[in-house]
Amino acid sequence: MKPTYEPNSIEARWYPVWEESGVFKPEVNPDGEPFTISIPPPNVTGSLHMGHALNLSMQDVIIRRRRMQGYAALWVPGMDHAGIATQNVVERQLAAEGISRHDIGRDRFVDEVWSWKAKSGNRITEQIRTLGMSCDWSRERFTLDEGLSTAVREVFVTLYEEGLIYRGNRIINWCPRCHTALSDIEVEHRDEVGEMVHIAYPYTEGDGAIVVATTRAETMLGDAAVAVHPSDERYASVVGKTVTLPLLGRQIPVIADDGVDPEFGTGAVKVTPAHDPLDFEIGERHRLEPITIMDQEARITDEGGQFVGLERFDAREAVKTALSEAGALVTIEEHEHSVGHCSRCSTVIEPRLSLQWFVKVKPLVDPAIEAVKSDEARFHPKRWEKNYFHWMENLRDWCISRQLWWGHRIPAWYCTCGEVIVSREDPEKCTACDATDLTPEEDVLDTWFSSALWPFSTLGWPAETDDVDRHYPTSVMITGYDIIYFWVARMLKMGIHFTGQVPFPDIVIHGLVRAGDGRKMSKSLNNAVDPLELSAEYGADALRLSLIQSAAPGHEVPFDVEWVDAARRFGNKLWNALRFAVEHIGISGVPASGGYPDAPGTVDAWILSRLHDVVEEYDASMERYRFNDAVGLLYSFAWSEVFDWYLEMAKESLRDEATAETTRQTLGVVLRDLLKLFHPVIPFLTEELWSELVGEGLIAGSSWPDPPSVEGPEAMPELQDLVSAIRRFRAEHGVSPKLPLDFGSDDPVPDWWKGQLRSLANATITVTASTKAAGYATIAAGSIKASIALAGVIDVDAERPRLEKAIAKAEGVAAKSRAKLDNPSFRDKAPEAVVAKEQAKLDEIESDLERLREQLAELG
Repeated sequence: MKPTYEPNSIEARWYPVWEESGVFKPEVNPDGEPFTISIPPPNVTGSLHMGHALNLSMQDVIIRRRRMQGYAALWVPGMDHAGIATQNVVERQLAAEGISRHDIGRDRFVDEVWSWKAKSGNRITEQIRTLGMSCDWSRERFTLDEGLSTAVREVFVTLYEEGLIYRGNRIINWCPRCHTALSDIEVEHRDEVGEMVHIAYPYTEGDGAIVVATTRAETMLGDAAVAVHPSDERYASVVGKTVTLPLLGRQIPVIADDGVDPEFGTGAVKVTPAHDPLDFEIGERHRLEPITIMDQEARITDEGGQFVGLERFDAREAVKTALSEAGALVTIEEHEHSVGHCSRCSTVIEPRLSLQWFVKVKPLVDPAIEAVKSDEARFHPKRWEKNYFHWMENLRDWCISRQLWWGHRIPAWYCTCGEVIVSREDPEKCTACDATDLTPEEDVLDTWFSSALWPFSTLGWPAETDDVDRHYPTSVMITGYDIIYFWVARMLKMGIHFTGQVPFPDIVIHGLVRAGDGRKMSKSLNNAVDPLELSAEYGADALRLSLIQSAAPGHEVPFDVEWVDAARRFGNKLWNALRFAVEHIGISGVPASGGYPDAPGTVDAWILSRLHDVVEEYDASMERYRFNDAVGLLYSFAWSEVFDWYLEMAKESLRDEATAETTRQTLGVVLRDLLKLFHPVIPFLTEELWSELVGEGLIAGSSWPDPPSVEGPEAMPELQDLVSAIRRFRAEHGVSPKLPLDFGSDDPVPDWWKGQLRSLANATITVTASTKAAGYATIAAGSIKASIALAGVIDVDAERPRLEKAIAKAEGVAAKSRAKLDNPSFRDKAPEAVVAKEQAKLDEIESDLERLREQLAELG
């Protein structure tokens, strides 16, 4: 073995071996119970980011462990066609050549996108391989491949036939930059400081005016009414009257509607049915004519009179100026409100009346809510259920049509006779009049429509495939909380509706990976961390380990590169431990499973008992998806018990021919099982070390450890405490480790301790009356108390002034800290965390003082 751990060379070697061996296929365990994960498909335009790295690492930990437990484990990989994002990428490339998609036409543009995918679209799958993810690549899917396209058309047509998909004029979220409709959850809302504009609408007859308030003054050009709440006594006398719309002179009615919030603004609101969702509903109830005053570019139409052609924000300023000149502008106030932005390009969204395709969500929502309430589908942590219910209970119909060219084209055709044909197959003629000149729908489906079918469509549905039969429902979905509504909720709705089963019983929610200061990682903030760069510098295993260790269920991950460095150092520690065992103790050819000693010695029994307990605790945490607890336990066991204690204790047994072989056997199986337990987290390093320690087969295809229950010695914690106390005594008094120490104790210590005390602490304990008299130092561990004469061990004359000086210094620091904490001004004004830190500092100093005073007293 090389003297140092070199992750790059190791990681480059093993992935091709795994793929060629077929170990990632469920068929390697043909008799095993199925266990399936569908990968959250990354966008075809994407590059791996830290969120991907965390999410994928968690999935790989689960699937590798299940594979080793004998399950027919399948992790289905794939990519999403990412309609808007991908079309934007290719449009930018064409624009660089001075070409628009309209110049080359739809068919050629789509061909251009497929060409781009062939050249650049598989980058992220190679990156997934780089991080060691054990997907079955023979089953890789793409949301626009032939099979998934068949599933999408089947779902669309079925929902249409059931009356759950319809085409209608509704207010939708319109992106003037992307030129497409967006669903509600594709809109990012940001709090911004805007303005509340108060406008006077004069009564058509008589004097006076009604004052309305709006944050979008330009939309008054499309007003069809002024509305007040029916119980608002301020306006009871004017309901039924008409007012004159300023600037345009149109007469519009004053109406009463329960949808008006009497606390908003003046309590009277302008009603613009073509440009606001609430106003549209009010307009429907009162049969108001919608007036569209903005086009697809968000420019004012002919309906806007003198403002025609102005961009919406320019129009806003022009309208306010004109209102002021007309004497209709009452006041303008600063107003903070939530503004919707396109999640893709950040353009401010424009609510717009548009003819679009929609899914009626209510019949789909109720079964999906009931599935979670009845525990058919469980959120981990459970607290995310509340968010899920709130969202589902307040859903509006889902706008699924997009004005794009890249995506699943809606399977609808229009005849000149007015018939709309929705079909699984392309129709040859109109079903109503037999005409053959049908016009296909131009729009494509929302990308999330196909993603909602992912768990069953990727297995071959609607065909009755072996994979659907064996691997659906899938076993668990792991995802960030940010796409519960985008994706998880929709998969539940579609899965239950089309298969009669939840697509997965467990939904594991993790937080987002953020910068160390808690802010979102982004290129614009210059705080984004590239997981591929970290992998190149520290190794993929180190990155994976650091992420899993930090991933408390459902909580954000404030990432620190120091974690990766620490994980890399742990890899080196594991490498050195195995190298010591293989090269210095001669351990090799360890059996792939079993091989535990029948009659282990005392120390061997201790580590085997701990191994058994750790495996049980590790498995219990993993079953609850508490990855950080499981890996933290394993990390501590490996470093603090196996490396720091057992490897040192084993040296005593290895020197004795009577016990050496049992200890070699024990050390071999403990290290082998340690590799198995760590394999799902750090697969590359453990595979390399397995090849040195076991030498046959792959650890990726090995069985999960099942160590026997062994009764270990009860006195081990006391021995460890005693060794630590002796080492601490040496450190505090500057006593060389080479100087033998003989302690006296009232009680005898177990015989097996004696060799370990000599080996680990260069000390002996003799049964003799211990003393607390001056000139003696006392150490304690459990029921054992031992003392040693200081004369001849330390220089008492030099030690006394050293301790007195250290005490005086500590007392001074303690006095300052105490004075600060006793100051009411500090306690009242300082942040709670600062006060707590100061208190902890004082507690530590006082503990040190107590120890130093005891040492001084011991000198006499």
